[in-house]
Amino acid sequence: MGLTGGIASGKSVVAAVLRELGAMVIDADQLARDVVAKGTPGLSAVVEEFGPRVLTAEGELDRPAVARIVFADEEARKRLEAIVHPLVFEEIQRLEAEAPQDAVVVHDIPLLAESGRADTFDAVLVVDAPEELQVRRMVEHRGWTEEEAKGRMGAQASREQRLAIATHVIDNSGTLDELRRQVTALYEELAPPPEG
Repeated sequence: MGLTGGIASGKSVVAAVLRELGAMVIDADQLARDVVAKGTPGLSAVVEEFGPRVLTAEGELDRPAVARIVFADEEARKRLEAIVHPLVFEEIQRLEAEAPQDAVVVHDIPLLAESGRADTFDAVLVVDAPEELQVRRMVEHRGWTEEEAKGRMGAQASREQRLAIATHVIDNSGTLDELRRQVTALYEELAPPPEG
């Protein structure tokens, strides 16, 4: 199953609840960080493409510097994705191969609508929240300005584009308890029945 949602939609909370319920969650964002960690071929390829300005003094990827480059320049973003995405896909395949046969495998992919890969999943779960609520969460919880929040949202698929690929929608405009109830009900619907 693919799991996606816009920035500050609550997708990470849904992934955590699914993990608690027993799903194997493959986090594409974490893998994207891992494949460009210090000392990896991925980091070397990013430095080769963008130069040493993308490194911290400690030799790690300077994420804020990279974000400034790729969010201001779509071609730069595509060049970065051309390096990172194949490496992430390789890791995903390795993890899938290790999953138990009866596992509910959830692919946590923030940019699933943008990737054009939604049809490769049995089901697509979209965590949805009104755009005003997403902006408010980014301002309150991440300390961003409203302009920064809207800019980040503008770099992602629209709410309508995400909803168009959904086979299941989790509405995260309410309380954490309401969210947990929806996720639990969906997990019970999708999990294979216990044998016996």
